[in-house]
Amino acid sequence: MSASFSSTSLPFSESSFAFQRPPLLCSKVASNNFHSVACGGRLALNVGGTSLCRRFRGFKLWVLERLNFQFQSPKQPKNRIRFENNLENSGSSNEKGPLSDSSSILRVPDDKVTSMESPSLQQTGLSATPMDVSRKPSLCISVIGATGELAKSKIFPALFALYYSGFLPENVGIFGYSRKDITDEDLRSIIASTLTCRVDHQENCVDKLDAFLSRTYHINGGCDNKYGMSMLNSRMEQMEGGSKTNRIFYLSVPQEAVLDVTASLSSSAQTQNGWNRIIFEKPFGFDALSSFRMTQYLLSNFEEKQIYRIDHLLGRNLIENLTVLRFSNLVFEPLWSRTYIDNVQVILSEDLTKHPGRYFSGYGIIRDIVHSHILQTIALLAMEPPVSLDGEDIRNEKVKVLRSIRKLEPKDVILGQYKASGGAKVDTCLNGLTPTYFAAALYIDNARWDGVPFFIKTGLGLIKHQMEIRIQFRNVPGNVYRECMGHNMDRAVNELILRDVPDEAILVRVNNKVPGLGLQLDSSELNLLYKDKYNMEVPDSYEQLLLDVIDGDNHLFMRSDELEAAWNILTPILNEIDKDNISVELYEMGGRGPVGAYYLWAKHGVRWVED
Repeated sequence: MSASFSSTSLPFSESSFAFQRPPLLCSKVASNNFHSVACGGRLALNVGGTSLCRRFRGFKLWVLERLNFQFQSPKQPKNRIRFENNLENSGSSNEKGPLSDSSSILRVPDDKVTSMESPSLQQTGLSATPMDVSRKPSLCISVIGATGELAKSKIFPALFALYYSGFLPENVGIFGYSRKDITDEDLRSIIASTLTCRVDHQENCVDKLDAFLSRTYHINGGCDNKYGMSMLNSRMEQMEGGSKTNRIFYLSVPQEAVLDVTASLSSSAQTQNGWNRIIFEKPFGFDALSSFRMTQYLLSNFEEKQIYRIDHLLGRNLIENLTVLRFSNLVFEPLWSRTYIDNVQVILSEDLTKHPGRYFSGYGIIRDIVHSHILQTIALLAMEPPVSLDGEDIRNEKVKVLRSIRKLEPKDVILGQYKASGGAKVDTCLNGLTPTYFAAALYIDNARWDGVPFFIKTGLGLIKHQMEIRIQFRNVPGNVYRECMGHNMDRAVNELILRDVPDEAILVRVNNKVPGLGLQLDSSELNLLYKDKYNMEVPDSYEQLLLDVIDGDNHLFMRSDELEAAWNILTPILNEIDKDNISVELYEMGGRGPVGAYYLWAKHGVRWVED
C-alpha cells in the first residue's frame, strides 16, 4: 500500500478519509473479511480483521506524524484527552511545520476520534470530556455596574463566599464592567475590603482570597455600551480560548439604563458555546404599562428561561422553608385550607437602621416590596402542590394563586409615611407623599382559600426589624374547655409562626394545662430556634439566589406572567394614589405605624399581634 502527499493535499476524497470508529474495525465479533474501502478509487483493502487493525493503526500514526500532530499512546485515556486539546488548539500552535496555515489543518470531529482500545475506556468509566489543562473557565460571571454600592457590598462578597465554599469552579472568570477608567488591580482593591471568609470556615482564607481576586478583571465600557459589550465579549473569549463556557450577566444598573444595556448585551456579549443567563434587579417597571413594555423588550432579546428577576428578600431561609414545611410534613398539609385556617399575616417591618434606597422616593414601598416579595411569599404559601420541584412547575402554581387574588380596594388598604424625628415634617429624602408603610387585606378567590383574609403589614422606620408569617387557626368547634380559657378566647387559638427576624425560628402555639392542682389552661409555644439547633452561619440571600441562577433553579424568580399578574392586583390602588383618592397617614419614626392598620385588622375580626 502506498500513498503520496503533496504539501497538504491528500489523494483521497474527504469522505473516504474519515477515521472510522475503532470498534467497527477491531471488534472481536467483526467479520474476518473486510472486502474493500474505496479511497478516491485508488485504494482497496481485502484483509483479515486483525491484520487490518494493525495496518490501520500504523497508517494513522504515519499520517498524524506527517501532518505534524503530537500523538501519544491511545492506551492512556488522559493522554488521548490531551491529544484532543492539541487538535483544538493546533491553529494557534507555535510549532513549525508544513501545516502552519490553520486553514489547511485536518480537523477531526470528536465523535470520530476515540481510543483504539475503546472498550477498555468504557470499562474504566472515564469521561471523554477534554481535561481543562489550560485553566480555561467553564463559567464566566460579569457584574454590570461593578463599582456601584450594590456590587461592592453584596454581589462580589456573595460571589467570593460561593467561591470560598466550593460552589464556583476554581477557574471561574469574574468580570466587572463599569464606565470608570480603572485597571484590574484598581477593581480588586475596591472590592477586596468587602470580602470576608465565613466564620465557620476560615481555612486557607488568604489563599482563596488571592485566587479569587486574581481571576477578577475590569472592563471600561465607556459611554457606548455596544462598544463596551464588544470589549467585554473579547475579553471573555480571550480567557475562554474557544472552549465551552457558560455566562452569567448581573445587571446592577439604574432602571433607566436597563434597556440600553440589555440591547447591547444581547447583540454583542452572549456566548455561542454555552448558555447565557441575565439577572435583573427590582423594581421591574413603574406600573403595569411600563412593566409590560420592558417585558416585551426583554423577550425580544432573550428567551424567558434566560431571564432571572432577582429580589434578595426571596433568598431568605424563611421563604425556602415555606414549601418544605408544608409539603414534607403530613401534619400540616391536611390543615392547609379555609376549613382550618382563620387568617394569614405576612409581616415585614424595618427599623431605624434601614434607609430607603436612592430610587425609593419615586417608587415607594408598594412597588419596591409588596409587588415582588410580599406577593411572592403569599403565592408560595397558598399554592397547590406542584407536579415536581422543577422551577417551571412551581412557577405554574404560583401564577395561578396570583391570578386568583382579588383586586385590592381602597377600603382594605392603609398607607403611611414616617415623619422626621422630632417634628411634623415629612422626611426630606422622599418626594411628595411616597408611602413608606403599607397594610392591606387580600382575598384569594379559589376553592382552598375562599373567605380567608391574608393580611399584609410592611413599613420602614418602625419600632423593630421583624420578618415573619403568622398562620392562625380557627377555634375548636364546641370546645369543652372553653370555661377554662378565661375571657380572651382569641389568645387561645392555635398558631403557626415562621420567623426569620429577629431570631429565625418555627413556633407552634398550643394550649396546655398549667401544672398543679385544679384545671387551668395556658397558651404556650413549641419552638425550634435555629441558632440553638444548628451551629452554623446562615448564608446571605444573595449567595442563595446566585447559586440558584448557576444551577438553573428559577422557582424564586418572577416569570413574566407572574409579573403581569402582580401588577393587575396592585394597579387599582396605584391609580387611586395618583388621583389622591387615598390618604397617607403620617407616623412617628420608631413607632408602630399608622393607627388605621389596627382598625383594618379589627374590621375583619382579626386580633392585632404585638409581641
